[in-house]
Amino acid sequence: MSLEGLSDREFRVLEAVIQVYIETAEPAGSQTVVQRFPLGVSSATIRNTMSELEEKGFLYHPHTSAGRIPTDRAYRWYVDNLIRLSPPSSEDQRKLQAELVPSRSAMEEILRRAAQVLGVLTHELGVAVAPAFDRVVLDKLDLVAVSSERLLLVFHLKSGAVRTIFVQVAGHMPAEVVQRVAQTLNDRLAGFTLLEIRTTLAERLRDADSSAGERELLNIFIEEGEEIFGLPSGPEAVVLGSAQMLAGQPEFASSGRIRDLLELTERRDLLQQALSARRSTGLTITIGGENNDSRLAGFTLVTSSYRSGDLSGVIGVIGPTRMPYDKIVGLVDHTSRLVEGLME
Repeated sequence: MSLEGLSDREFRVLEAVIQVYIETAEPAGSQTVVQRFPLGVSSATIRNTMSELEEKGFLYHPHTSAGRIPTDRAYRWYVDNLIRLSPPSSEDQRKLQAELVPSRSAMEEILRRAAQVLGVLTHELGVAVAPAFDRVVLDKLDLVAVSSERLLLVFHLKSGAVRTIFVQVAGHMPAEVVQRVAQTLNDRLAGFTLLEIRTTLAERLRDADSSAGERELLNIFIEEGEEIFGLPSGPEAVVLGSAQMLAGQPEFASSGRIRDLLELTERRDLLQQALSARRSTGLTITIGGENNDSRLAGFTLVTSSYRSGDLSGVIGVIGPTRMPYDKIVGLVDHTSRLVEGLME
């Protein structure tokens, strides 16, 4: 007996069925397996072996077909025991390198390009989650008036990242007021993580010496601190490539499955929850029913975390459970390393 309690024959037949279905998207019949794989047994023997694999939960039998289709359990067996992580082809590496070149682009733009090229190369839906900033330490702040009712707040983070956000004010703020408030913010907040700042902001600013104008502006930071110092980490942090390539897969030929795909692309909150849990887990493959949310039961997620200093995020693909796992795992892992390189 071999892995998962399978005999050697069951092992080889299951591998053959999975390969046929991944390549053709058609249920694999015993005759097809005999013709394509030198297993040294008859079509009848393979048919009986398929029945045994079905009883063990590795294959199922669509009622309109004489062939078998792998179950989620079969794909998990395949991923854990048979695929080998290999680098992308030279051509795919060239395409990735052409899209992910060092530049001054914002992190979100780098991730958008990475998700897009991953989708094109894999024919799946490229996805990414921008870095979480909660644990990143604030180095300093700049506060600049850009109009009579808007200030530009510039975050300089210890990781080297720079982020900006607009702060709405009731009316014109004198330049000296803005400057003194910026100094107070730096004196009271620099050296703490953004999470620490959000949870203690009122306490840190409440007793600051200030004029009436300064107090008015400081109160805006106290009242809106959760939003101001909560750099995107929710659904808005999810970046998607184009779903066009994935929509062309045979699994989405029916209108019902297309609706599932459209709902998936619109539910950034669902994707954010599923992906953010993977920030510190390296390479992760979640197949069909292994996903915690039943709305993802028809999909496989292949992701790899990327990290630079205190910043971490996730990049990968979402697609049907039928996918060329060996190729996709290599592409996702390679892309995450390229993204890490651009963050350094």
